[in-house]
Amino acid sequence: MSDLRQPSEPQTAPVGHEPAVEGGDGDGQASPVGRLAATVERLRREVRAAQAEADGRALIELAKGILVERLGCGPAQASRQLAELTAQAGVTPLEFAVEVINQASRDRLSEVTSAFLAATAATDPPDGRSSAVRLRAAESGALAADDTQAVADSLLEHALTPLGAEAVAIWALGSDGSLALAGSAGFSSAEAGRWRHVPPGVTTVARRGLTERDGEWIRSLSDTGLPSIGQHHHPDGGRIAVPAGTGGRIHGVLEIAWPAPLESPPPAIVRQIEALAELCAHTLETYTLRHPDGVTGPRVLPDVSELMDLADGLHDPALVLVPHLGPDGHLVDFRIHHVNSRFLDPAGRPRGAVNGALLLEAYPMAAGHSELFDRIERVYATGEPFRTHRMRLTALVDDVQLAAVADINVSRHGDSVLLIWRIEDETARLASLLQHAQRLGRIGGFEENLLTGEITWNGQLYHLYGRPVSDSPVPLEDLPAHAHPDDAVAIGRFLRTLLHQRRHASAAFRLQRPDGVTRHIRVVAEPVLDSAGQLYLLRGAYQDISAHHWTEVALAATRDQLAHSEQQASERNRLTLQLQHAIMPPTQAPLEVPGLDVAVRYRPAETQHLVGGDWYDAVVLPSRLVLLCVGDVAGHGIEAATSMVVLRNALRGLAVTGAGPGQLLSWLNMVAHHLTGAVTATAVCGLYDPENNTLRWARAGHLPPVLVRGSEAAPLPLVTGLLLGAVPEATYEEHEVQLAVDDTLLMYTDGLIERRDRSVEESLAQFLTVARAVPPTLDQQLDRLLTHSRSDTDDDTCIVGIRVA
Repeated sequence: MSDLRQPSEPQTAPVGHEPAVEGGDGDGQASPVGRLAATVERLRREVRAAQAEADGRALIELAKGILVERLGCGPAQASRQLAELTAQAGVTPLEFAVEVINQASRDRLSEVTSAFLAATAATDPPDGRSSAVRLRAAESGALAADDTQAVADSLLEHALTPLGAEAVAIWALGSDGSLALAGSAGFSSAEAGRWRHVPPGVTTVARRGLTERDGEWIRSLSDTGLPSIGQHHHPDGGRIAVPAGTGGRIHGVLEIAWPAPLESPPPAIVRQIEALAELCAHTLETYTLRHPDGVTGPRVLPDVSELMDLADGLHDPALVLVPHLGPDGHLVDFRIHHVNSRFLDPAGRPRGAVNGALLLEAYPMAAGHSELFDRIERVYATGEPFRTHRMRLTALVDDVQLAAVADINVSRHGDSVLLIWRIEDETARLASLLQHAQRLGRIGGFEENLLTGEITWNGQLYHLYGRPVSDSPVPLEDLPAHAHPDDAVAIGRFLRTLLHQRRHASAAFRLQRPDGVTRHIRVVAEPVLDSAGQLYLLRGAYQDISAHHWTEVALAATRDQLAHSEQQASERNRLTLQLQHAIMPPTQAPLEVPGLDVAVRYRPAETQHLVGGDWYDAVVLPSRLVLLCVGDVAGHGIEAATSMVVLRNALRGLAVTGAGPGQLLSWLNMVAHHLTGAVTATAVCGLYDPENNTLRWARAGHLPPVLVRGSEAAPLPLVTGLLLGAVPEATYEEHEVQLAVDDTLLMYTDGLIERRDRSVEESLAQFLTVARAVPPTLDQQLDRLLTHSRSDTDDDTCIVGIRVA
């Protein structure tokens, strides 16, 4: 805590030596006004000295009484003993008396004396008294004061000024939650008059100190914006507001003002402030007694006998609780002083087993999740009543946890607490739940006595039938007259099972109501037999299943539509697959070319609805050149398959012109661009000359062929070429490669290598690793490439391989 003490009082001249006052006659003689001021100051000092002497005399007499009790001697001997001990200690009699009191009492004030001494060590008290004496003098003045105003003066002068505080206010808590300024010091009389009464519900610094269990500690009043007494005098000053209570009951608030911002106080100083607040609580109890009918003070409410009479007159279960204090005077529990005749224990125990017991002993779970004990403790401390609905009450009986739900009302009356709980009737609650369930489920119940003819319907059943409650219920035997004629067979079977076979039965039918509305209803009933085995009662329920029925109809229609759509899709896919396989068979007859082995492989997509546009071709042209090509049309389905057929056949027809692969792809690009649907595709086209073992090739956005020579495998150089169909006209670069005996050239689509979790470069590197192993035949090599393919895109795959013999 900042050492923000007020400056010492100005030094005054000794009595008889009054200071000169302005306006004198200039000869050094004091004026009449100056002499009067000096007289007033002298009298003030004498009053303070008399008050200090009175406070000191009270403490010395208290110390003598302690010595009489401890030494077993008389007053005179105790006085001599105190004088001898004082002389030996080398301190004043008052200081030694305070030390005796601290050693003997061991109370809260004694605990905080050391902290007080440390906090005020730098203070030079003008009256020469030590800090410990000032603290005990504050206590003595508070306990002996005639009113709370004198307590405020004593606290500020003896205990708070050495800590740097400039003002103090003591607030009394009214029964209605209002705050009354019971005493103040350091504030002007006008400011105290403006803050004489604070209505309930108005949030101030003092109110926050009341609601916070540990009080309100404010560094600077301007930081919070909270109103408070003296807020315009030092708006940046610190404030402390702590509740003043004893025995678990809060009687008011102690508010202390500092002229400058307040740093976080150490724990020892916090305990000191709390001890001073406890001193105020004792005085506020007296203040309550002196203001029984004043609008600014709490009222004296009925004693415990009057509260017991009040509880006995209530129609709800009620308990009268009185505080139970521990050895240190703090509240530890409440004793159940009285229970009224309507008291119902959640565990079913008699009133005598609960009356007179401690609350936490009778209901140990009250301190648990329900927080009931905390609520009662808060009501007793502040006087603010507490009400809630459907709180869970828990009791522990014979190691069995029992629970009930109740509406709770807690209020303080004098020094006692009235606890009212209205335990919810389980039977009524279940009946209410059943009624709501029947309403939400559109269920109506009935009971029909066959002997008396009496029929009982509930309100929901009248609603289902569309009949007013004043109408007579419909007997089960008359049910066919209220149902659709087509449901007569089902209703007849239901009645025979129920009435003649005397077994549980149910039926679904269409109810035709008087208002012309038809509802789909399910009726369920059971027979009740008497002791002689004769049928005398029928009971059951009707349920409106119209929504369920139309939902089933809609689902059936949806299932039919879905089945039809699936059949159409399956037929479409089947036709597409047949078309694709007719044009692109998975295997093809070997191509007869001298000195060259040619093999092709086609693997369709694993998922049939992903029919794709991959294609290949290997054909000997009239010029004896061999046309080798693979391609991939973008997309899937019938559109991609038909576009693939067009491009494949177009390329085969264009190849007979004798043009090179670059020119063929340029023409094929124009074909793709002018196809309906903006078709795009990739392709590799090559012309192999068997006479000199050369291959001229070009590419349109496709992966280049792979050449396998010996134990090495590498893609051919990447020549430029735009994918087919992107622009109306495009040119394609050609490249020529010289093949040697046993060389293998592989042309493929991306379905062989493409993976979702890897780049194309990584997938191609893995493909080259597999391609380096050359089996004895070309067919075996292509099969091996398909087997070890790590593609995961479920796309079509085409491979064309040639090997020079």
